[in-house]
Amino acid sequence: MIAYAQPNPSPWDALGDPTRRAIFRRIADAPCAVGEIARTLPISRPAVSQHLRILKDAGLVSDRAEGTRRIYTVDVGGLAKLRADLDAFWTGALGAFKAAAERDVDAHDQDTNDKETDEQEKS
Repeated sequence: MIAYAQPNPSPWDALGDPTRRAIFRRIADAPCAVGEIARTLPISRPAVSQHLRILKDAGLVSDRAEGTRRIYTVDVGGLAKLRADLDAFWTGALGAFKAAAERDVDAHDQDTNDKETDEQEKS
């Protein structure tokens, strides 16, 4: 049995498990039912259902009834949350990189100016 402490895990936490990532990738390829997913993995149908529950609680997948089966699809809202997190991370990281590069350029320019001034004073 899969134990998960959080009632609503973050999408990142939910995708931290390799089996859930494999299930998510399978659903991203095409919507499918639990049985279809279980046939492609070395785990039981009940285990697939438990992993799907966590992915659903994290907002990464949704399901719909189709006869007696439930068809799982990627929830675009969950993907948007992941994308927003990545965008925020990269915006911050790139901003910090730009600031560091500009400090290095300013320091280099200052060193160059100091050397030119020293050479002019020696002449």
